[in-house]
Amino acid sequence: MANVRLSMRKIKEVLRLCLGNGISARQAAQSCGIGRATVSDYLERAKKAGITWPLPDELDEAALEGLLFPSSLTGQKRDMPPFEYLYKELKKKHTTLQLLWHEYRENTPDGYQYSQFCVRYRAWVKTLEVSLRQDYKAGEKLFVDFAGDTIPVHDQATGAITPAYLFVATMGASNYTYAQAVLSQDLFAWISLHVNAFQFFGAVPMITVPDNLKTGVSRPCRYEPDINPTYQDMASHYGTTIIPARVAKPRDKAKVESAVLIAERWIIASLRNHTFFSIEELNKAIREKLAELNDRPLQKMKVSRKELFESIDRPAMKPLPERRYEYAEWEKPRVNIDYHVEVRRHYYSVPYQLKGEQVDARITARTIEIFFKGKRVAAHVRGYAPFKHSTLTEHMPESHRRYLEWTPSRIISWAEKTGPSTAELVKEIMEKKPHPEQGFRSCLGIIRLHKIYGQDRLEAACARALYLHAYSYKSVKSILDTNLDSSELPGERPVSVIHHENIRGTQYYTKGEEHAH
Repeated sequence: MANVRLSMRKIKEVLRLCLGNGISARQAAQSCGIGRATVSDYLERAKKAGITWPLPDELDEAALEGLLFPSSLTGQKRDMPPFEYLYKELKKKHTTLQLLWHEYRENTPDGYQYSQFCVRYRAWVKTLEVSLRQDYKAGEKLFVDFAGDTIPVHDQATGAITPAYLFVATMGASNYTYAQAVLSQDLFAWISLHVNAFQFFGAVPMITVPDNLKTGVSRPCRYEPDINPTYQDMASHYGTTIIPARVAKPRDKAKVESAVLIAERWIIASLRNHTFFSIEELNKAIREKLAELNDRPLQKMKVSRKELFESIDRPAMKPLPERRYEYAEWEKPRVNIDYHVEVRRHYYSVPYQLKGEQVDARITARTIEIFFKGKRVAAHVRGYAPFKHSTLTEHMPESHRRYLEWTPSRIISWAEKTGPSTAELVKEIMEKKPHPEQGFRSCLGIIRLHKIYGQDRLEAACARALYLHAYSYKSVKSILDTNLDSSELPGERPVSVIHHENIRGTQYYTKGEEHAH
């Protein structure tokens, strides 16, 4: 630290050399003929005061001295700046303390100089609640998390107690808070809570900051956290950005941790002597306590969270979209040879050109949407019948040209190379499908098992599958895996020809081949 203060002219030269020209403290010390420690001291003071180069034109040497050496300020009594007004105005976009100082001097010509103005404002800020001291811009950040404590919900019939989890969402600038209790912390609850929070605020923040909750963040990482696809989908719908709090960075979490603590004291603690018999009853009580919390004046501010929100946050936030977000989950299926993808045990068609490609499936309660490289390529009404097909005509190639190389008769012929039981099994599989092509996948999979187990074992396994009426790839694979193909059958299964108007015979496939040619 310097014992003798240099002239402001020399101090300005030090700032010019280091901050303006980017030279080292050692080089600046040599140029100015002063000690290196002295240069470092002035640079540290400049950093703490937020001084950059070039200096503002209105920042004279007296004001600069006041910023670098705040202890040198005189105790002359002047009209104090309106600190509460300054605090609220600084939350607004593009507003600076220097601009507010100019406005202050216009109304108070004999008021404080800029340096003294800044020092006194920063001293006042330190008297605020810890949660208010962070520099948050209007409408910018919403902090979300679950409280650590739970609230018991009693079953009136059985007496069982279920813990309810308290979700808390707090705006950074105004501390306006939303809270809701749920019985689960799963993905559906997590998304629904965000949707309800946005509806409560009546607007959307630019950034949403979760505390690396596993539900919302698939893989916590300091630099590139993986956001759950459903969480990201919800964020895209509302136009907000998900930026999780950084691991081991307490300042990132200070706002929401403070809000959670307040919610625990104001809501959970105040309801500790109440008995709730339903989640609806509990949330009604929470809404009443929440209104009291948001309407009470803040310490040192004389305004409530709600008033701050309406005047600061809401004008800077994005409007709600026209419709609420519909909960959706995502999967990554691969398109099979029959141009269908399996989603939740049901098969949905996609354009036949996508055979073999991996796609993204967006799943809601009502619809299934298929995306390829970010572009939607198919949309279906969701089917809940297991292992059934939902097929759109426009997804099929004309006369199945894409799959002419794999016709029913060719598959049967290939199967016959293994044996009659294999051929009969693939015929049975195709006959049980609305379209033979929908059985291609299973048939080809069965035939290709000979590469692993050999033709003899595959033929024996198919014979057993026929005997058991197990007409599927999984059944044949299971027989082979458990070595049941080596066990003798109770008796030879007679192969008989069944005549029925609803069952296709071999002539069906031959006829189809003739028409194809």
